Amino acid sequence: MNSIIIEINKLKKDYHVGEVTVHALRGVDLKIHNGEFVAIMGASGSGKSTMLNILGCLDKPTNGDYFLDGVDVKTMDKDELARLRNKKLGFVFQSYNLLARTTALENVELPLFYNSKVRSRERKEKAEWALEAVGLTSRMHHMPNQLSGGQQQRVAIARSLVNDPVLILADEPTGNLDTRTSIEIMDLFQDLNEKGRTLVYVTHEPDIAKFATRSVIFRDGRIQREMMVTDRSCARDIIRDMPPENDEDF
Repeated sequence: MNSIIIEINKLKKDYHVGEVTVHALRGVDLKIHNGEFVAIMGASGSGKSTMLNILGCLDKPTNGDYFLDGVDVKTMDKDELARLRNKKLGFVFQSYNLLARTTALENVELPLFYNSKVRSRERKEKAEWALEAVGLTSRMHHMPNQLSGGQQQRVAIARSLVNDPVLILADEPTGNLDTRTSIEIMDLFQDLNEKGRTLVYVTHEPDIAKFATRSVIFRDGRIQREMMVTDRSCARDIIRDMPPENDEDF
């Protein structure tokens, strides 16, 4: 865990709403190393979502420095940021963001369409590999409406993996899921992390944050505290001890 994937120094973000200036981030310093599994927490308005948008190169800071895998993000224009996102980042959203009339396999292939070096056959092979990695080999030709919520989120995770990113960012990835499915998704994240993936996710749920290795808590645009998760939950053990489900999945 030596390589620094994220390095942020004195980061600030201001929004102007009419004549009012909102200070969303007020001088944040943060480092995330290769192989970490980090939960970002905080109340509504604390700055955690703004931080995630900046980490994902979806927004730019007002002041301060952001280096993503050694790349100085603040010097990049819109097109350069888009290429950087596609090359180095994978995204998982609360609402899955799957195309309704497109199979699981085709949904996972989507990020590769923006890479002209990847040909059609390789694109399909990479998507099949990603779906296999999340345990959905038998569902790759299903449409989203033929999949459960947990399976749709697994498709979204496979899509985040298909470009082999240096960092996976997740925004409330269990927010639309029931308790059991949420734990199954966190089990998948823990498995990916054990295999060397670097993951950062935003959550407002303390029980979900306990699956990470480190928590970063935001308050009023600043990091209030950082801490290693000493009482870390093991999703696999929780699933094993849960009663069997009564309802059949799709």
